[in-house]
Amino acid sequence: MSEEPLTQAPRSLRTPTVFQALIPITVLITLLSFSVYLFGGDASFGPNQIALCVGAVVASIIGWHNGQTWDEIETSIISGIMIAIKPVLILFSVGVLIGAWIMSGTVPTMIYYSLLILDPSIFYAASCLICGIIALSIGSSWTVAGTVGIALIGAAAGMGLSIEITAGAIISGAYFGDKMSPLSETTNLAPAVAGTDLFSHIAHMFWTAIPSIVIALIMYAVIGFNIDTTGTADDLAITLKLLSENFTLNPIMLLPVLALLVMANLKMPPIPTILAGAMIGVVLALVFQRPAIIALAGDTPNIALGLFKGIWQTLFNGFSLNSGNAGLDELMSRGGMSSMLNTVWLILCAMVFGAVMEHTGLLQCLVNYALSFVHSTGSLIATTVATCIGANIITSDQYIAVVLPGRMYKMEYQKRGLDMKNLSRTLEDAGTITSPLVPWNTCGAYMSGTLGVATFAYFPYCFFNLICPVVAIIYGFANIKITPAPAEQAP
Repeated sequence: MSEEPLTQAPRSLRTPTVFQALIPITVLITLLSFSVYLFGGDASFGPNQIALCVGAVVASIIGWHNGQTWDEIETSIISGIMIAIKPVLILFSVGVLIGAWIMSGTVPTMIYYSLLILDPSIFYAASCLICGIIALSIGSSWTVAGTVGIALIGAAAGMGLSIEITAGAIISGAYFGDKMSPLSETTNLAPAVAGTDLFSHIAHMFWTAIPSIVIALIMYAVIGFNIDTTGTADDLAITLKLLSENFTLNPIMLLPVLALLVMANLKMPPIPTILAGAMIGVVLALVFQRPAIIALAGDTPNIALGLFKGIWQTLFNGFSLNSGNAGLDELMSRGGMSSMLNTVWLILCAMVFGAVMEHTGLLQCLVNYALSFVHSTGSLIATTVATCIGANIITSDQYIAVVLPGRMYKMEYQKRGLDMKNLSRTLEDAGTITSPLVPWNTCGAYMSGTLGVATFAYFPYCFFNLICPVVAIIYGFANIKITPAPAEQAP
């Protein structure tokens, strides 16, 4: 008598409930609140990472309770981390770039000329506008923040202006230009997900983006006109003198910036582009900034070895200046791969949390629950905005915050007879724009790490990023520039 082969009964997977989906979110929000309360500005240097990991553990336990195996959850975590590998490599590359550009005199030269050209009363508005124009031409908010943004932060410090407001202006301009540029990845991604063409998408975004950036520029101008410039001239003169004493400054130092912008415009891959800009900076440093490099290296047997050590140290640990002026030294002592390690730690922990939430179905459960409140075009757009913001918070990635809501709500927009460019515009108005406002999002972590300003510190001054989602919701409820689907696409 032959024995029947033993077969394993299929596992029973339970559908998560809204209550279950809210548990890890509640745990995360509670821990993050305590993190800020207990650790203040140091919250992103470990406490927030622990909060994200604990949230991921809670979500994993719920997934296991509903029938998921640990192997499946672990695989999803690995996949989530893989999504963050490219941003992590870019972060390390930018760390190298910042150190190299300070050492070469590129950043000091940009700061020096900015101080000579920009008046304090228009500085914030001009910073926003400059970043917007450059981001529009190259399609990258990250590149703008990591190059021109650093110089503008330095110029603000040299004038005695607020670096928090300056960071907000930089991010506002950079994200406006990014979302309106046909070269931007998210500007191409949103219409692809929604099912519309690129230039219809960009044209439709004008109606929400232009009023938002105009309002933002007016707000920056009002703040600038009310600046107390007492003592600004003295601060400015001191900074200019110190920069010229510690670095060789001339227009040649701007060559790495020009090279990087040209390569970005040619749509060359970001990592080789950034590293090429850094290497040009190293060459300029060897030619023009030898005293600064040797001073950084300390005691070495000969000049050649000192130059080698100084450059190597700058690339891995950043440049360090000892001018005797605490403010300038702090500003110029930064960069290097190691400066990005904490940001990378934050991103990896955030991606773990987001991956578990998505794989266990808890995120989908929250989206389905949100759809139950949709009763009009206005509420559909408001729900899309809220979902994009929630995805930025939960999944910590702007691309997921564009793709996920786009997939979830596409059918609902079609059912309501709406042109898909309404969906693509809303995905950008909320998914792309709000990503730098979340400290543990890849974009928020990048902006904070690159500009040297905590996310919660610059958050209130990112006027464009805060206004644009509100304008999108107002347009939805007021039925302003909400385009119906063409006859051939109507349901």
